[in-house]
Amino acid sequence: MNTFIIILIILTALATAFVLVRGIMIMASGKDVSGRRSNKMMNARVWLQAATIGLIVLLAFVMGAL
Repeated sequence: MNTFIIILIILTALATAFVLVRGIMIMASGKDVSGRRSNKMMNARVWLQAATIGLIVLLAFVMGAL
């Protein structure tokens, strides 16, 4: 069970990093005048970060640290 949660943590952290870099690239390109795509990327990053933190808390709970 712990291994599965750790794998999920790694995957969500990598997804967060990918969305962050992609959002920076969109903003740097200057093509997103309205800011809609940048806003969607920021929103996705926040949700992925929340999922990662939630998984870390779940892992701590499962391991008996909390």
